[in-house]
Amino acid sequence: MLGTHLLGIYEKAFDAQSSWKERLKKAKRLGFDFVEISIDESKERLSRLDWNSEKVENLRRLCYEEGIGFQSMCLSGHRKYPFGSSNPQVREKAYEIMEKAIDFSVAMGIRVIQLAGYDVYYEPSTYQSVRRFREGIIWAAKKAEQKQVMLAMEVMDTPFMNSISKHMSYEGMLHSPWYRMYPDMGNLSAWPENDPDFEFDRGVGSIVAVHLKDTLAVSDIFRGKFKGVPFGEGCVDFVRRFAQLEQAGYTGPYMMEMWYAQGTDDVAEIRRAKQWMEEQFEKAKERI
Repeated sequence: MLGTHLLGIYEKAFDAQSSWKERLKKAKRLGFDFVEISIDESKERLSRLDWNSEKVENLRRLCYEEGIGFQSMCLSGHRKYPFGSSNPQVREKAYEIMEKAIDFSVAMGIRVIQLAGYDVYYEPSTYQSVRRFREGIIWAAKKAEQKQVMLAMEVMDTPFMNSISKHMSYEGMLHSPWYRMYPDMGNLSAWPENDPDFEFDRGVGSIVAVHLKDTLAVSDIFRGKFKGVPFGEGCVDFVRRFAQLEQAGYTGPYMMEMWYAQGTDDVAEIRRAKQWMEEQFEKAKERI
């Protein structure tokens, strides 16, 4: 827990060579309430969406036995297979991934799928790519609504969807109770055009979860750093953000986004980061 909030940890914070049983045990022992599973663009993680019922049930049973499960999914596979691609085969794969992710979430009891807000990533963004992305998101929201799975857009590391304000225009277009916001504190804070105070105030009623991550800010001479910045060494004012969300009445979960560094002790690194984050939250409470 982080105060009264459920606190999750990203799957990639743990050594990928360890088994699911080991990762779940570590997360539970460290005091987390859930793990966020990753479905990224790698073949290994995308293949999870094709697991048979036996594999799914085995992992569900393991979560039950260890007393900790998956509450959310980070679906970043659309970076390689985006809805906005000019390639029809890539777009077909994007729709397939989305439908399978929804079905996998139903089978695993996952409540929220965090979406990657890229119209395209490995090709130029165009008017046509944005239009195709909109069509894909409209379709995805309808599919999610059928299965009662929440889709939540992440604030991203590229200009296309780098603010809560940009997301809100899509939410207004869709009018779906199953399409909401999953902001990343780090990504939001790294863009100089964003006012985090304004952004969180505007979107707080739409936030279903929050990623905790530090970043280095974008500038005229620096592209920013959006991954692997140690907590406390970046541009995010965690105390201010926690205080703002507490005052706004936010009661949803937080999820610490970390990546395992080869040769390190994952448990020790996560424990230190978690303790630091708990200290920031306590400082925020003192401000209120």
